[in-house]
Amino acid sequence: MKSRKGIKSKKEKCVLILSGGMDSTTLLYYLLDKGYDVHSISFDYGQKHKKELMYAAKTCNCLDVPHKIVKVPDVLGGSALTSDDIDVPEGHYEADNMKITVVPNRNAIFIMLAAGYAESIKAGKVFYGAHHGDSHVYWDCRPEFYNRVNNLLELNDIFPVKLEAPFIKMSKEDIVTAGNILNVDYNLTWSCYK
Repeated sequence: MKSRKGIKSKKEKCVLILSGGMDSTTLLYYLLDKGYDVHSISFDYGQKHKKELMYAAKTCNCLDVPHKIVKVPDVLGGSALTSDDIDVPEGHYEADNMKITVVPNRNAIFIMLAAGYAESIKAGKVFYGAHHGDSHVYWDCRPEFYNRVNNLLELNDIFPVKLEAPFIKMSKEDIVTAGNILNVDYNLTWSCYK
């Protein structure tokens, strides 16, 4: 792409934590629309819904976005999402019903791994799809968490990486509306914990 001065402009490189669900997939389209050079990373953490990784890979393939799947050691138990002896709850997405789906420190671990990857490829930002609807159940989707992680990442004086969560104050409905404007192919997403 040529800039006005005739010098080839360089896209800003970033890392996206991509689950394969609708929130992170919408965020992928959003980042591409904003002109980022997106490098996506997904995590196989023993989740029952591994199907989402296939959808993440398909989406990245269709959009020509680099994609890595990282195997996280089998230490994230005690959740309906990772333990065979705990059923995934049915019904409405409410705090009392969904607490059993909390995977201990999942986003904190993923963000730190993504920040390491970002530093290794010289990408200054890591994006994740936290949104307002998640903040009632998942402590690592709250603005306070996001702000404190950024405080921690600022300690890196070799190559600081910034965490971004552009949907953190948005509802799921707002994200879908944005996705429809961006022509997100929601047929290439998986947003079910089963």
